[in-house]
Amino acid sequence: MKISTAGIEFIKKFEGLCLQAYLCPAGVWTIGFGSTQISGRGVTPKDVISKEIAEILLKNDLMRFEKIVNERINVTLNQNQFDALVSHTYNTGGSDTLFELINESASNDLIRNWIETRYTTAKGMLLPGLVKRRKEEAALYSND
Repeated sequence: MKISTAGIEFIKKFEGLCLQAYLCPAGVWTIGFGSTQISGRGVTPKDVISKEIAEILLKNDLMRFEKIVNERINVTLNQNQFDALVSHTYNTGGSDTLFELINESASNDLIRNWIETRYTTAKGMLLPGLVKRRKEEAALYSND
């Protein structure tokens, strides 16, 4: 599967656009729409890009995370579920536990609760932006 246009906009909404490198709350140098790499190397504090480059970085990043979800999920997903999982994986790197719950056909309530209550902190601090993102990812996952 491929992420939808709506899924891309969902990610952009939460990531925001920053054309100068910044240190994210987890302490990782980031640029564009949440990219941590430019041409195979890590983002550095001096990096500056254009909006066009940010779009290219996002497209390349999304291919990587679509691949992870496609390889790790063994059950049929609808587009909203796939988009939610790509967003979650884009932001977290992916979760073996979440992939297992989905592959084991856990209840929608269990999956939704798991998404909402995990990966909401950085460096031990609860981040309201991550809480909001997880709630919206869970809602998107549950929306047929």
